[in-house]
Amino acid sequence: MSSSDYGQHYSVQKEDILKLLKEHFSTEDNLNFADLTFGAGGHTTAMANLFPNAKLYSFDQDPDALANGQEHLIKNNLKDRVCLIDSNFVNFDNVLEEDLKFDAVLLDAGVSSHQFDTGERGFSFRFDAPLDMRMNPKSSDPTAADLLNELSMEELQSIFSEYGEEKFSKTIAKNIVEQRSQKPIRTTKELEDICFHSYPKKLRFGKISPATKVFQALRIKVNKELDVLSEVIGRVIPRLKNGGLFMIISFHSLEDRIVKHGFKSWKDDNYPIEILTKKPILPSSQEIFENSRSRSAKLRVIKKVNDWPSKNKYAKKE
Repeated sequence: MSSSDYGQHYSVQKEDILKLLKEHFSTEDNLNFADLTFGAGGHTTAMANLFPNAKLYSFDQDPDALANGQEHLIKNNLKDRVCLIDSNFVNFDNVLEEDLKFDAVLLDAGVSSHQFDTGERGFSFRFDAPLDMRMNPKSSDPTAADLLNELSMEELQSIFSEYGEEKFSKTIAKNIVEQRSQKPIRTTKELEDICFHSYPKKLRFGKISPATKVFQALRIKVNKELDVLSEVIGRVIPRLKNGGLFMIISFHSLEDRIVKHGFKSWKDDNYPIEILTKKPILPSSQEIFENSRSRSAKLRVIKKVNDWPSKNKYAKKE
């Protein structure tokens, strides 16, 4: 895939990220950065350009992003400084050298614009396409269609309620089971239609489509998004250098809750981190105007501090 085919992507809260990095590091320093969700390369490229002596390790599991990324790095003369790794970021701790430590790690938990805007990937009901939703479509993991046609009504209701906070989850799950008894549900438009007719008539034409929360819930379930987010926090924090930053951008309340509580848990366990964002950093009004998909973003940041608190149970691990 060429970069012209990949499409444009707005790097959410990029200026906030760069501001944080400039406040904590000199642009002349030799630094190790990690970008756990490379996507279209916007964050990676911006960090590499601002810090010309930095080495970056960027992760992605999407074949389209990886193919575009290799071309992007060559075009921007970054091939020697950016290592693009074909992996889900949850493998962060396994695929890197054990003694490699980082000055800053960024995780943008959002789905890329390319994934939403590529109809055949099945992420969006704007297109009539197979219900896939896997961020790595080459994997053997179940697709969204597999889940819809194989799980029980109770399991589907639980997914829609827990991951989508969908108040009509029971009705939607019931209607899915009834529909699939006649023929399997295979496409985005079929699911959208079920969701639409599961809502009371007076609520079908609101600002948010009746299908929005169900699609979000299925995508989260298919890609195990909340599980891997929770797990990677504990893999990254021990890899921070003294003074190192861990920055996470989340896009809905379930993700933000995991990040907030995950950071707090390590702090409460007396690990030497400082939470820099008691309240998350939100996108500027200008950014939201330029990219409406930024409106739900929340940035939380922690910093590894130099001194071990007394009676610290992690002290012997360093």
